[in-house]
Amino acid sequence: MLPEQFINEDAFTSLPLVAILRGITPEEIIPVATTLIAEGYRLIEVPLNSPNALISITHLVKELGDQAIVGAGTVTNVAHLESVLATGARLVVTPNMNPEVIRRAAQCGCVTLPGVMTATEAFTALECGASGLKFFPADSVEPRYLKALRAVLPTQVACLPVGGINADAKQMADFRQAGANGFGLGSGLYKPGMDLEQLIKNARQYRDAWALSNN
Repeated sequence: MLPEQFINEDAFTSLPLVAILRGITPEEIIPVATTLIAEGYRLIEVPLNSPNALISITHLVKELGDQAIVGAGTVTNVAHLESVLATGARLVVTPNMNPEVIRRAAQCGCVTLPGVMTATEAFTALECGASGLKFFPADSVEPRYLKALRAVLPTQVACLPVGGINADAKQMADFRQAGANGFGLGSGLYKPGMDLEQLIKNARQYRDAWALSNN
């Protein structure tokens, strides 16, 4: 998938919030993901440092892969990537900028969101075929930093701050005004063992914050 195509994907435009389910187990993955999909989330990742992550991703792809773009996060090297690709995952998210991982994932048609922070990392990731850019950790910089990078990045590239994003319309609005197209949501959305009622509450708060951030 080319970078300019991702920003126009239905899964991205409908609600450009990536649900990061760090710590989830294979027993929890389908009920949790089904709940999120019902709430409008269409981008779901299971970080590889979760318990039996590849089993969870396999279940996710098999049961819900036709309803959302699903896959893995914390993919730091090609060996891990190959294991992820074997599950049929369509989403590959990394905390770092590894050119080999990006190229291979892009060649396999995955939506690929590498973690970047500098202009050099951002442009290298795009040259390697990244679908969009994950600005991580977002809570370490102010929106004006993203704004400065946005001034030189191609306008069609999706930029998603990740790390410390709250269900806060003002925080989201500040980043959106600086050029963010969406966000990755971690522990503010989901924590291991969370009951579905709380998950629904969190999912709706984030969804509402996103909607309000555009006002």
